[in-house]
Formats: sequence, structure tokens, C-alpha cells
Amino acid sequence: MNEVICWLNMSLGLTAVLWMPYIINRLFKQGAGGMGYAENLPAVSAWAERAKKAHYNAVENLVVLAPAVFSYLLLQGSELKSIACALQVYFFARIIHYLSYTFKIPYIRTLSFSAGWASTIYIIVKVCQLANIGQ
Repeated sequence: MNEVICWLNMSLGLTAVLWMPYIINRLFKQGAGGMGYAENLPAVSAWAERAKKAHYNAVENLVVLAPAVFSYLLLQGSELKSIACALQVYFFARIIHYLSYTFKIPYIRTLSFSAGWASTIYIIVKVCQLANIGQ
């Protein structure tokens, strides 16, 4: 179980810091005015806007992943190695997704998103099997 919790927390930690490049760019572009509600500020860089969107996407996906993992653990699933493996795939897929989204790398962005999504779906299916849903 420790490995599952470790990889889930790595994904949580990753998502917790993905906002930083956007805010740093905003501070460089807009100065202190960017911290308030000043109008007519210079735009942030296009890559920073994409980084912000990638961060939002990571948050949206984590909202689905984390409860699925906790559900699996609460139901005392025994396939912890496969769940940990799915979480590893999710973690690295999210890194690749963030970078490919931020730096406009087509196809890789979609493939990495799909890998993370598939990892989440795998865990949800395992939860459903443990709970005897659909059987």
C-alpha cells in the first residue's frame, strides 16, 4: 500500500506545483500589477497560457483519480502492484502532457492525456470489480 500512496502523492505534488511557471511568467510580464486587479496589463506569454490550461487539465483529472485510488484502498483491494503501476503511468503521462501542451507538441499531448486517462479508467474498473458493480 505504501507504493500506491507514494505514487498518488507524487501526482498530487506534481499538480500542486504546475501553476508556478505561469505565475512566474505573469510576474515578469506584468510586475506587481499582475497580483491585483489592474486593467490593461501586458499579456502573459502564449506558452504560459498553455501551461495554465495544462495545469487546469491536471487538476480536473486528479479529481477523478484520487477518489478512485482511495476507494480501491478502502475496499482493501489486493492488486496493489498493478494499481501502483497504473499510478506510475499516470504520473509520467501527466508530466509529458504538461510539457507537450505548454510547448505545443501535437499528438504527444493527446497520447499522454490518453495514457493518464486509461490509467484512471483501469483503477475505476478495479474498484467496480471489488464492489461487484456490473456483475
